[in-house]
Amino acid sequence: MSQQKLTSNPRGIPSSPFVERVEDYVSEAEPVEVVLKKFQEAISKYKFMEVNLLQRRKVLEEKIPEIEKTIAMVGMLAEKKDSEEPLYTDFELNDTLYAKAKIEASGTVYLWLGANVMLEYSFEEANDLLTSKLETAKTSLKNTLEDLEFLRSQITTMEVNTARVYNWDVKQRRLLREKQASSSAVEASA
Repeated sequence: MSQQKLTSNPRGIPSSPFVERVEDYVSEAEPVEVVLKKFQEAISKYKFMEVNLLQRRKVLEEKIPEIEKTIAMVGMLAEKKDSEEPLYTDFELNDTLYAKAKIEASGTVYLWLGANVMLEYSFEEANDLLTSKLETAKTSLKNTLEDLEFLRSQITTMEVNTARVYNWDVKQRRLLREKQASSSAVEASA
């Protein structure tokens, strides 16, 4: 490939070059087959990154509503904290399994942090923690969506590059055959 400086997006995904002149990429040292193989490898890498980002997007799109629900619940518990009467609710044990729960006003809430870890927080601390986690998740989702768009563009560019190099090769082979046919016709007539 040519020695042009390749840029990248803010999260380090390299941008693909656009092949304007195939001659700049194909040479004796790097024949068409080598260039096409490099382009296919780049497309494979971009598609691998795309699959990972699609999985990340899915996780974040599920996580954000969960955090928002938790923030709303902490807010409701904070409002009911001064009330003498307990709060009755349906507690989700699993996706389809609920249990009746009686919640006494305590001023604290327990949050699952992951990896089988649960910690007790005051309502204010829990709200602060959850709000920061929500902002982080939203920023991460925004970056993931930008990266997916960037990757789609790079994949398209590399596919166009591959087609341009392949078509150039077909044209060069046809010109070579025509040249050989005309030179053999000249030799035959001589």
